[in-house]
This record gives sequence, C-alpha cells and structure tokens, in this order.
Amino acid sequence: MDELRHSLPVLLLHNMNPEWTPEEKSESGQDVATLGNALNELGHPIEIVAVEDERLVERLSTFDPRDYIVFNWCEEIPGIPHSEPEVAAVMEKMGFVFTGSSHDVLALSYDKPRVKRVLDEANIPTPPWDVFDTPDVGEWNIYPSIVKAANEHCSIGISSESIVTSPAELENRVAFILESYNQPALVEEFINGREFLSAVWGNGKISMLPAVEMDYSELTDIRDRLFTYEAKYVSSSRLYDCIDMCVPAQLEPSALAELEKIVLATYKATGCRDYGRVDVRYLNGIFYVIDVNPNPDINPQTSMTHAAAEAGYSYGQMGSRIVNLAAARHPLFHK
Repeated sequence: MDELRHSLPVLLLHNMNPEWTPEEKSESGQDVATLGNALNELGHPIEIVAVEDERLVERLSTFDPRDYIVFNWCEEIPGIPHSEPEVAAVMEKMGFVFTGSSHDVLALSYDKPRVKRVLDEANIPTPPWDVFDTPDVGEWNIYPSIVKAANEHCSIGISSESIVTSPAELENRVAFILESYNQPALVEEFINGREFLSAVWGNGKISMLPAVEMDYSELTDIRDRLFTYEAKYVSSSRLYDCIDMCVPAQLEPSALAELEKIVLATYKATGCRDYGRVDVRYLNGIFYVIDVNPNPDINPQTSMTHAAAEAGYSYGQMGSRIVNLAAARHPLFHK
C-alpha cells in the first residue's frame, strides 16, 4: 500500500438538492458524513460544504484554495441539469485543486458518441454503434441492441425496454428517447455476456483495482440482464435483489490480464485523472467497453469501495489515497 499523508486538509464538497425527498437527503448526508469521518479519523482536517442551489461560486468564495484540497463529490449544481462538468469548471477558474477529472474529461463523459469515437480511434473494443436524431433507424440490423440517451449518466433512461430485438422495437425506443429526453439516441449492439466494473486509480503510474462482476445468473430474460437505474438505486425492486456483486471477479489469469489491458488503455484514452471506473462486457473472448465514468460514486456500498477493500484499503484509506493523488497538483501540498 502507498504511504499516505493524512495531514492534508480536505474540503468535502457535495450537492444536496432541494427537490430530493427527506429520505434521499438523509441517505446522502449519511454517506457524506461517513466519508468525512473516515478521512478525519486518519488525521485529515475536514470541512464539509453542501451545495444546495446555483450559487456554487458564492459557496466556495469563503475558502482559500491554498488551504485545501477539494474532495469533489458534487454530481451537479442543483437546479442545473448536466452540470457535473460545470462544478469542475468553477473550481478550475477559482484556483482550487480538486480530486477527480477535469472539466473537459467530465464533459466528454456526458457525450457518449464522443466517447465511442475516442475508443474506436484508440482501437479499444466497444460494441458496434450509431446515433439517431429521428426514429428512422435506416439500415441498422444488429440485434439484440440497446438504446441509450446519448447525454445521460447514472443509467438514466435505461430500463428493460432499452433492449430491443426487432426494427419496430428499435424505432419505438429511439422515438421514446428523443421525446422523453430531448436528445439523440445512442444505439449499440447489446453484449449479452458477463459484466465487469473495473476501477482504476493513479496518474502516470496507474493500476486497476480488483475487478467486480455483476452477476446476472439468476436472470434468464435478456431484458433483465443489465444494470438499470432501478437495479442500482431502488432497494425494493426485484432487480436490486437479484443482481449480485462478486469481488474479486473470477477470471482465468490470461483473461484478467486482457481485461486489465483494455481498462487501463480506456482510462488513458479518455483522460481520466486520480480515479475512474470502466464498465466492460465479456463475450466470446472479447472485452467490450460499454461505459466510462471519470467520477464514479464511492459511497460505502459501491463497486469501487468493495474493490478497494479487496485490495486492502479501508474506506478512509481509499479516500485518502484519492486526496493524496490530487495533492500532487497543489502548489503547497505537493511533494
């Protein structure tokens, strides 16, 4: 394990959206407190800052960028859709050093077609794909396919209806995305294979944490074999209960080496910084990259947290290593 500096002062930045239910606010607050306490117990001085409206600049203006490393756990500016990259842009303009990826990389991650082009140009396997801004899908003839909103995160817009097996279903789902989300639809071949969530961290010298497999073995219907919003976040749902998280994933050494090669190449190609997660499907000996998340959730239940624990890092140590990675960019705290 790396030698970590536990004296680094941390400004833990997170969003607390007014429209959330009391239960959602409570859960988010508990998660933030858990991370803050875990870092503080190691020795990090902690200030917790909740962003509750559009006044992010005003909220940060009382803090001196020279005095902190910001732990960026802010997924949006409340009231501004798709504003996760803007959080980073504000901090960059104000001179704060923060954990995770830059504005440009976060903006890239919200443009799934751009990510696909980056992967194609780097010769990184990813399912065949196309983008449609009308329900006319032309000559697309690959089935089963999956239809995604081109500019969303967190599996928004993904459900069992996202898997299509005929031109009629495809056209209907593309029309649904266009109408419901007011953005193009990304269509790609659905890889009905094993799924791995692979966290990576580091800068320059990077490494993959133990791979986590999402086990769909209890689900026989192809339309259920994907990690939907419901499966991720609705604890009362059938899919939430049926999908197991297996860590470490069981793979032959040669397959694991190939997975690591693909995942590290993806992290580099997309410009991720400090940490990130690459989601991969495995079928017929090929690992296909299906998503890249440069700012993955790291609450105590998430795949990266489980992977870090498998590698010997407590929750606080995982957070501290991320803080230490960011510290290398700080004018005062870098070694």
